[in-house]
Amino acid sequence: MSYRGPVTEPEIPQPLDERSRWIDLDGPVHYLDFGGPADGPQVVAVHGLGGSAVNWSAVAPLLTGRCRVVAPDLAGHGLTRSLGRGTRVTTNRALLHRFVEAVASPPVILMGNSMGGMISLLEASAEPDAVAGLILVDPALPIVPARPDPMVTAMFAAYATPGVARMMMRRRARMTPEQVVATTLALCCVDPTRIPADVLAEHVELARRRAAYTDIGVDLVAAARSVLATAGYLRGLPYRRGIRTIQAPVLLLHGERDRLVPVAAARAVARANPAWSLVVLPDAGHVPQLELPELTARTVLDWLDNAGRDATKSATPIAR
Repeated sequence: MSYRGPVTEPEIPQPLDERSRWIDLDGPVHYLDFGGPADGPQVVAVHGLGGSAVNWSAVAPLLTGRCRVVAPDLAGHGLTRSLGRGTRVTTNRALLHRFVEAVASPPVILMGNSMGGMISLLEASAEPDAVAGLILVDPALPIVPARPDPMVTAMFAAYATPGVARMMMRRRARMTPEQVVATTLALCCVDPTRIPADVLAEHVELARRRAAYTDIGVDLVAAARSVLATAGYLRGLPYRRGIRTIQAPVLLLHGERDRLVPVAAARAVARANPAWSLVVLPDAGHVPQLELPELTARTVLDWLDNAGRDATKSATPIAR
């Protein structure tokens, strides 16, 4: 990959650590450079709603023996302020495309979790020449009939209701960084204690920094409503059609105990796309890359060597 030096705008905070990088894409965009061989396949990891690049901190080091891995903070997430760029999935899809063109040498393999999986699917449909393959980790998929989780249903209903959404964001703003992280992980994980302690500490530190941002609530609600609309039955028709156009190899990795995106959605999209590789993890929730990083990494590396070998070759600069 070809990397630019850091941007020097005053909005840029102190880096998280030596992995932190910045690039100017109509405003500062923060990303983590996890490293890896220059002659390995290029993997761009895309986080989910309310997440950040540190969501990949547990699994990325297990992939960098083989792959070159970078992970951006999308607009309104992590250390990337929205700064008028919008936080809907369509605008963040466009931002991701610019990031891939600026930081990598397309085509790349996109590895997306939750909303990041949705954005990766949208990118593969809109810009097929930029995407060699997709690794989808519990992606936000088109809604299918399934027994809803009561807490998840209530949360998304709150996002959809303006007054309730503002109340929820005010309550979230009163939480400590530790409470914000614990609440999120309790919803996303089967057992949050399986997350490595140093990775958990990274999430708490990032939440502490973001507590000073005044635009968190507005950005998060806009992104959440966009995800819901994109996955919905009627307004989500373009998303469903776009998925059917994807020709790149796809690994669909899904936790069977995911409360946010039921495994029924993954099985439905896999039936509709039989060329995709579906792997269901029985004891995983919505973020297996955090909760079960070793198993997630083994699954990804096995796919790269087998069903995803064409994607691996296309995403490797030296092989072109």
